Amino acid sequence: MKKSFISKILCLLFIVSIHVNEAYAQAGKLVGKVTDEKTGETLIGLTVKIEGITGGTSTDLDGKFVFNSLKPGKYSLNFSYVGYQPKRITDVTVSAGNATTLDVIMQQASSKMLAEVVVTASYKQATVNALYAQQKNRAGISDGVSSETIKRSPDKNTGEVLKRVSGTTIQDNKFVVVRGLSDRYNTAMLDNATLPSTEPNRKAFSFDIVPSNLIDNIIVSKTATPDLPGDFAGGAVQITTNDIPSKDFTTIGAGWGYNTQSTFNNFYYGPRNASDFLGFADPNRQLPSGFPANTNQTINLNPQQNISALRSMPADWKLYSGNAAPNQNYQFTLGRVKELSGDNGRLGAVLSLTYRNSQNSIGNQRRNYWEYNYQDDQNVFSTAIGGLANFGYTKGRNKFTFKNIYNRIFDDKFTYRTGINNSAGSEVKYYAFDLLQKSLFKSTLEGEHKIGDKSSKINWNIAYSNIMNDQPDQRKISYLRQAGSGNPFAASNTSIGKENNRLFSDLSENIYSSGVNYTAPAKMFNQTANLKFGAGAQYRERDFQARLLGLVLDNNYANANDIRTLPVTQLYSQELINSGAYRLDEISNNSDKYNANSLTGFAYGMLDDRLNEKVRIVWGVRAESFNLNLNSATVTNAPMNLSRSYLNLLPSVNFTYSLNPKSNFRASYYRTLARPEFRELAPFSYYDYEALGTVSGNANLKPTSIDNADLRYEIYPSAGQILSVSVFYKRFKNAIEPSIYDVNSTPDFSFFNTKEATSFGAELEVRKSLDFLGAKNTTAYTNLSVIHSKVSNPSDQDYLEKERFMVGQSPFVINAGLMHTAFHDRLTLNALYNRVGRRITRAGGIRFGSIWENPRNVIDLTAGYKLLKNKAEIKLGLNDLLNEDYIFYFDNNGDKKYSGSSDEIFSRYGIGRNASLTFIYSF
Repeated sequence: MKKSFISKILCLLFIVSIHVNEAYAQAGKLVGKVTDEKTGETLIGLTVKIEGITGGTSTDLDGKFVFNSLKPGKYSLNFSYVGYQPKRITDVTVSAGNATTLDVIMQQASSKMLAEVVVTASYKQATVNALYAQQKNRAGISDGVSSETIKRSPDKNTGEVLKRVSGTTIQDNKFVVVRGLSDRYNTAMLDNATLPSTEPNRKAFSFDIVPSNLIDNIIVSKTATPDLPGDFAGGAVQITTNDIPSKDFTTIGAGWGYNTQSTFNNFYYGPRNASDFLGFADPNRQLPSGFPANTNQTINLNPQQNISALRSMPADWKLYSGNAAPNQNYQFTLGRVKELSGDNGRLGAVLSLTYRNSQNSIGNQRRNYWEYNYQDDQNVFSTAIGGLANFGYTKGRNKFTFKNIYNRIFDDKFTYRTGINNSAGSEVKYYAFDLLQKSLFKSTLEGEHKIGDKSSKINWNIAYSNIMNDQPDQRKISYLRQAGSGNPFAASNTSIGKENNRLFSDLSENIYSSGVNYTAPAKMFNQTANLKFGAGAQYRERDFQARLLGLVLDNNYANANDIRTLPVTQLYSQELINSGAYRLDEISNNSDKYNANSLTGFAYGMLDDRLNEKVRIVWGVRAESFNLNLNSATVTNAPMNLSRSYLNLLPSVNFTYSLNPKSNFRASYYRTLARPEFRELAPFSYYDYEALGTVSGNANLKPTSIDNADLRYEIYPSAGQILSVSVFYKRFKNAIEPSIYDVNSTPDFSFFNTKEATSFGAELEVRKSLDFLGAKNTTAYTNLSVIHSKVSNPSDQDYLEKERFMVGQSPFVINAGLMHTAFHDRLTLNALYNRVGRRITRAGGIRFGSIWENPRNVIDLTAGYKLLKNKAEIKLGLNDLLNEDYIFYFDNNGDKKYSGSSDEIFSRYGIGRNASLTFIYSF
């Protein structure tokens, strides 16, 4: 009865909502934003009236205005504001059930302009001019991607979107490289709050954790202003999510994908639970409560306690198989906005849920270098879930937003390795079951307020973030036999080591931040200027711990040699554990855990100054104090308490000269820095079975100081089109680079400071309509970066390479595309091309040279068609059509390219072509 009653209520609510939507659909809506032509600042309290309609409205703190319940038809609007030339916009069409957007720019009135003279423009002219103002009035050099561009691409997450930005590339489909500088020299911000590293063994933010459909826009700032964080050299990636929508909407979407290498083909995997499809591992994969707490307890168990502890551990070593299912993704987004007639305020909310699941095979991955001749076959089961809940309220001079985002990625990878290790004279069969869970939760409360009558503004934010990176029960076991002997393979389970262990690791980090900014207008040289001051702080606390356990076979156990030849599915059976064949062992020590915290405080002052109609200078200084504490132990278990404190002054100046209304010349100088990350300082050693090496930190790292200079010339021929040429130079002092010590059979990867490094390059960006060729509604765009860098290796060992490129830096990056629309924008066709020049992924040592990544040509095609009166869209995507192999190699012959048999392969694999079909419906 109760379920029946609830069902009836839900049905009733659904029917009512449909009728409400139908009622509102008879009327239209008009929304827009008003900005200053010169400064790009929004105008607050500006009066907007519709001719023929009594009354009017005024712009809010975002410069936005709204007219609700308008009859379909054409309207003319009047805009007026003290100190500005009045403007009249004609031919504004409002249609039933839709929201028409009208963005307007206003010109300041001069002594030569009579206040009673009204500037008149059409709707199309006004919209074009507003886009001009947004493009031209940025203070520094930056590039970006709008939500409309994202919708027209096949990109599912932010990492894929960033490949489209000029001078920006992505490593491993998630880590950003800006201007050839690796992820550790870039910073990420979400809704005005800095994001931490999501990775346990590197300083990097995993951009695949943020779904693309939640994004309002992405801006990559390539030059610094004092109001940006100071710890970047390549770029500051600023992601903004949606808050108050322009109209009510509900959107549902579903998509399916096919991979030529994986889908419907054989797929191997370890234990699988229903919760894996929701992105959460079964709690039984963790160590149980009551399990021995440390190494001392583990190695002192009596026989019965030993058996009891082994039986309580996750015990499913079975190898399952099936056919890989098609990739799938689903999304649900709800937007609501309500005009509050009682207080003339506006309340809005955006709620979204996303789900993605994929099953991908990477077969025949070759590792053929030094004494290794391996083949890896990998199967990766991935689930990603995301949720967003953003709320906003604006009224007159005040605006408040409360933004929340949660995303979780579940990657379960099975690796089967075969081949020969010639240094040991062994044939190898190696199994690795590797589950990784990571999540991001972030909550931000922001406020913005106009103060007084001179457009002074204050804005503030308080944010909390949590990063989780959990690796429960990474299991590895190797079988060996003498090469060419034909003997049975025997498991290497008589001791714990890199070939036999179970790793349990957990990383959790909390970040608390706040900031306040004050902007006030001023008059300098008879021109409008803006003074801006700000201060804030960020506190981070991280806790990391790992345990390295293993089941060790008793050599004195009867038939021990026969047991070692059992298949992996029987090797650790409950019968053998119960009979006492195995003992629990552990090689964890105090260096396998650490806790750390840091406090960063900042204050800045800047002046956005227009010397005259053409010259603009944005200059100032930012001061950052940094205090770090890290507690761990060395590899010898000696206590390590690391404490660091720094104070940095970071000046910057951005100069813009407007040669004419359509072009700018820009020049800038700024100082930035890069601080060592917690992981780069911590002594924890982690064996990377894919890289066949051990990663550890370096407590002696120093922060990097970076001096930057940029020049740029940009032309905006018409709205949405651009031609820009940029050059830049960067000088690093104490650059932080990954290092390698490769004397031993197992290389050690760590981090070090190079005394000096330089990077310089040029960028070209073109986005142009092809109307002049007769190709109407077709736009071509390309961005090209050419970069050179040089690092001198330190003198701590006799490196093979005395000088080299910076790690992660590419000599060139090409992005290009063609976009065509037809049938009144209902059909959209998009072709995208990407190529990244060869780059170092790991620096060389004294025995091995650097590992290079070979260039790949990538072509993506998408086609979208809107139907059902533009309420629905079907989208077809074809990705990585050329399917060129990823190749990582040692350039043994020094010819600066991959030369087949003359170069050794660190890793070579293909991922297959992808096809996707997505259906989206809005109502």
